[in-house]
Parts: sequence; C-alpha cells; structure tokens
Amino acid sequence: GYTAMTWGAAEKQAIDDIAAVGFSGIQFRIDAVTEFKPVELKNLLAQHKLTFVALSSGEVSLDAPAADEIAKHVANAQYVKDSGGLYLQVLDALKTYPRTVTPEECKQLGKLLTEIGKRTADLGIPLGYHNHVNTISEHPANLDLVLENSDPQVVKLELDTAHMVAGGGDPARTIERYHDRLLFLHLKDVVDMPMTAKMKYPFQWVELGRGKVDLPAVFGALDKVRFKGWAVVELDKVPDPPRTPKECAIISRDYLKQKIGVNL
Repeated sequence: GYTAMTWGAAEKQAIDDIAAVGFSGIQFRIDAVTEFKPVELKNLLAQHKLTFVALSSGEVSLDAPAADEIAKHVANAQYVKDSGGLYLQVLDALKTYPRTVTPEECKQLGKLLTEIGKRTADLGIPLGYHNHVNTISEHPANLDLVLENSDPQVVKLELDTAHMVAGGGDPARTIERYHDRLLFLHLKDVVDMPMTAKMKYPFQWVELGRGKVDLPAVFGALDKVRFKGWAVVELDKVPDPPRTPKECAIISRDYLKQKIGVNL
C-alpha cells in the first residue's frame, strides 16, 4: 500500500494517484475522519479497488486523562470499522528530538496502549503502535520496554523502517524479534542531513532506494519469518519540490518492482 500523507489535504487526489500507480492499499491520517463519512470513503475506495489498510489515529499522551485518550482512539477505531478498514495506528506524543525517556514512561505507555488495544479489539480493529523518532520509542531499547509492558494480544507493532534506522536500530533484526507481534509495516527511507534551525531532526525522508535503509535486508527478514501482512510505503512530503507526490510514488513503486522483486 501507500500512505496519503504525501498529498497533504488533497486526499481525493491521493486516492486517484495511488490507485493509478498500481498500489492496492492506502493509509490515511486523522484528517480523513472529518473529510469523509464512513460510507462515502468505503464506496470511494471500492471504486478505486483500494483496501483501507490503516488510519493514523494520532498521538497517545501520558499527560492527558487516560479515559479521554482511550475514548478518542476507540472512536477512531469505530470509524475504521464503519469505513471497511483494517487497522488503527497510534504513536505517543511528539516532543523535542533527540528524546529523553525514563523507563517509567515506557511502562506507563505500555499499560495505556493495552487499555486502548483491548477496546479496539472488541470492535475487531487491531491496534498497531508506531515506532517514531522524538517519541518514547525513538530508541530501540525504549520500544522494547513499551512492548514488554503491554499485552501482546492487543498491542501489536507497526514497524517503520526509516524511523527505526534514524533511532539507531535495525529494522530487519526487529522484524525477526517481533515477528509474532508485527501488524503491518511502513516502508520508508531516510538520508542524513545537516541540521538547520528549520529542521526537526538531522535527516530527511526520501523515496525508497534513495536512502540508507537496507530494504533488501528488510524483505529478507520478512521472507524469513514468512510475514503475510501489509506493508505501506510512507513519504511525509515530496523531498525535491519539482516532483509531484505521484512521481515520488512511481519512484518507490519502481524500486520495489525492479530491485526487490515485489509483485504489486
């Protein structure tokens, strides 16, 4: 699949382009909840022969009342269900990079994710926790703690390959370690960049095959553990403005087909 976020608010254009390029699934950000009524989105995706893989449900905050956080994400899970989608993705609150985290924060997050995951599971929508720089799971050891302190039956891992590398981890090794909790993936690439005042962190997200993520090793690990789920290509924004989001999608599609041997 492919994420709609590269297109920003132009989500209908994203649907058109992602289908035209040949991807069979799509992921939306939380904006879709207000942009489309569930039946409208369901019908639109059916017309384009796209599977609604996941909704990015936004942040889980340890600073807000737990009941409010649970209610917010459960409502989003209901939207996914009503729209014919598969999964709900969450990450914890984004803060300053690099992120400083205590073990207690990891444990608290694991417990809160468990409470959310129990309720989304009741709706038939599995919960995937997204590892992400400038969150609690920026560093692999903290991700381990979060997962150790959450219920593996209701809190799954949505592994992002580029965020794992940017945080100092190895996505292929992570796939092997957590293969039984792997819900779906973000296929993403990254390059190091000199830090400027306008940048959040010292790297840039790029099309697949143009960065430092060892994607052949990622697919080797997926084959080794016999993973059969969804992998969604993600690109936050066009890295080189003369290109369009659709052209970026074509670059990643061609890499997957020509270098990895993926049959879209």
